[in-house]
Amino acid sequence: MPRSVNTVASRARRKKVLKKTKGQFGRRKNVWTVAKNSYEKGQQYAYRDRRNKKRSFRALWIMRINAAVREYGMSYSVFMGKMHENNIELSRKVLADLALNNPEAFKVIVDKVKE
Repeated sequence: MPRSVNTVASRARRKKVLKKTKGQFGRRKNVWTVAKNSYEKGQQYAYRDRRNKKRSFRALWIMRINAAVREYGMSYSVFMGKMHENNIELSRKVLADLALNNPEAFKVIVDKVKE
């Protein structure tokens, strides 16, 4: 009896990967073995960078808060320390957004912290 290999399913699996590597350069888009490796590596990067993205945004928020607070003669670390002392619990994301888009509200917070 001949061996059954289910070509339909294996072809579908290959097409699925080739479709996902469609925009890539050179053989990465159309040669199965190269495309498969490229796709798997891309998935590893995506997994890793979903976590790194959180770090990058936190760093960005800290830079924005620091820049905004220095206009009022404080450093970021002093400002955050006084925020905790005064039990003002605003996230860095919210503080950075206020500093960028609503400077008046941010100034009120800074004045409250300076007291």
